[in-house]
Amino acid sequence: MADKLVIVESPAKARTLNKILGRSYNVKASMGHVRDLPRASLGVDVSKDFVPEYVVPTERKKIVGEIKKAARNASSIYLATDPDREGEAISWHLVQATKLDKEDIPLQRVVFHEITKDAVQQAFQSPRCIDMNLVNAQQARRILDRLVGYKLSPLLWRKVQRGLSAGRVQSVAVRMIVDREQEIQNFISKEYWIMEVELARPEEKEASFKARLFALAGGTKLDITNKDEVERVTADLENAEYKVKTVTPKQLTRQPAPPFITSTLQQEAWQRLHFSAGRTMAIAQQLYEGLPLGKEGSVGIITYMRTDSTHVADSAISEARGFIGEKYGAKFLPPKPRSFTKKAKWAQEAHEAIRPTKIYRQPEQIKPFLNSAQLKLYELIWKRMAASQMSTALYDTTNVEIEACNSGGEKQQRGYLLKASSSVVKFLGFMVVYSESRDEDERAESLVSLPKLRTGDELIHLGTFPEQCFTQPPPRYSEATLIKALEQKGIGRPSTYAPIISTIQERDYVNKVNGKFHPTELGVIVSKILAEHFPKIVDPDFTAQMEEQLDEIARGKYEWIAALQEFYPPFQDTLDKAWINLEKVNLTQTSEETCPNCGRPMVIKVGRFGKFIACSGYPDCKTTMPYLVKTGVACPQCGGELVKKVSKKKKVFYGCSNYPECKFAVSRKPIAQACPNCGNLLVQYRGDWAKCMACQHKVKLSGQEEQKEGVAL
Repeated sequence: MADKLVIVESPAKARTLNKILGRSYNVKASMGHVRDLPRASLGVDVSKDFVPEYVVPTERKKIVGEIKKAARNASSIYLATDPDREGEAISWHLVQATKLDKEDIPLQRVVFHEITKDAVQQAFQSPRCIDMNLVNAQQARRILDRLVGYKLSPLLWRKVQRGLSAGRVQSVAVRMIVDREQEIQNFISKEYWIMEVELARPEEKEASFKARLFALAGGTKLDITNKDEVERVTADLENAEYKVKTVTPKQLTRQPAPPFITSTLQQEAWQRLHFSAGRTMAIAQQLYEGLPLGKEGSVGIITYMRTDSTHVADSAISEARGFIGEKYGAKFLPPKPRSFTKKAKWAQEAHEAIRPTKIYRQPEQIKPFLNSAQLKLYELIWKRMAASQMSTALYDTTNVEIEACNSGGEKQQRGYLLKASSSVVKFLGFMVVYSESRDEDERAESLVSLPKLRTGDELIHLGTFPEQCFTQPPPRYSEATLIKALEQKGIGRPSTYAPIISTIQERDYVNKVNGKFHPTELGVIVSKILAEHFPKIVDPDFTAQMEEQLDEIARGKYEWIAALQEFYPPFQDTLDKAWINLEKVNLTQTSEETCPNCGRPMVIKVGRFGKFIACSGYPDCKTTMPYLVKTGVACPQCGGELVKKVSKKKKVFYGCSNYPECKFAVSRKPIAQACPNCGNLLVQYRGDWAKCMACQHKVKLSGQEEQKEGVAL
């Protein structure tokens, strides 16, 4: 007979706990929050210490009733929601909505960071009360977000466009993307040249290598910025005598990265797997809440996925070291366990890092029970944890400095210094299992072999290789780099990164093009208005201070009502001034089109789903047409022009203007240059490289293509 009631958030978590706890427990899922602020009104009494008006949404009333009914027959009630502020608040709201605290039934909060038999049983043996500090931190965040959203949105509706909204944290993210776009468009590219010389020992011409020019003979840095200088230096190098000045061997070490926290998991999943932050968190939730693993039963295979601490439990470290010693041998095991106790700068509660709940549960062993995406993410988490407790990687590096001196000719020439280096892995260590994507890139670039050289060795010149380059603007944010920037600035927390990214796209403030964020015209306008009239709201430092204040509330060191009282009066004062001083923004623009029905000029308007063309005679004439951004590139199928479009999911693509007669489309920006190999369509590939759609030939561009893609600022 199930006489103990356990309440969790999700059905998947409920199923796993049911199997762990047994028949004496009745596990119910609340399906997330059962109470929230009302949707149709502010729901906060700003005149009475910000008292919130919580309501049970219609879709949650049935669940609340079911939990009440189950509680009547329970001998004890356990609140087993997630181990963070949001989970704590869900437990508190459950109690308030169902009035469980009014019943004469023991009410206890249980917290576990992994859904395994041992962790769950230990949690149920050590229950506690609801932590109101965590609840109040969540309440403060929710009310802050409501005040900003519900107060700013009507202003944007009236002054810019109906249907717009602003968020306390999302607005900062949009501003960062807009500011980066401004940097890119203001960037002035400068020419520079890289010069390499192919050299060899006279008796070993087949063992040639390349050295890069970096300075004049006296050590003064050499910057080559034009072709005339290239020709002069090339002549000097071709007539120079070369001698090895120094040979410096050195052993370098590389340490493993700590296990994942939320932000680093999202970054690495994007870099390696091209999983969005939202998809990464959804899959991680499945791995945490439990999956049926055959005879092993249903069990959570990773620890809680919303964390900003790299701490790992001693028992997990001990298990990992035992596994490493058995599978890889003693040389892959450092003398002492590695400790990653340092938290992220803005870390919250004391959670563990994201790790497998059992290191002996190797990815290949559970492959039959996971789908492709689950397996890929679990493998990433498993490898990162295993590698974090393995030995240091060792490299043997050699740095060679070479002099290019006057050969004794009649014409005096400058002397130069060149450098060459090689790096050879002496011991892979942890890299036999895993290394970060950026480490792999660096490693690939450094794998240059050099012949055995000694100080004083004379070398012969085999060729000079100048390469023209241009300085590049800062790159646009990808999901990975935006999350990293938000984390570094202290904006948002583990549970908010994915919602921030999805929200700014859903509101049509940014679009993602080839994995990079571009602000829309609407995003630029709204960001500029907020920066001018509400500078604190979009100031990263101010937002970070607010986040730190919320953390202080969670630690019990600051009153949540005091935080709201500190924020709201200045905000309301700024809002009142904006209603008076902000002039209405006219988003309507003229176009070259004429209305096909009435002959009047058509104008470009911005609607809920982006730009469109409408007749200027509205409401007498309601003719509309899609707004097409021309690329100047011909469709390879029908010869029509390719135009930039945005899908219903806010993804940018390029399709034929003759649609629906011609349905040709590509996801990457077409280039106004034919493939030199086969003459077919080139599309932007990576940075200043393009790739042919037909033969896959890669072509290096001028480096300005990505910059031109931006919105007018």
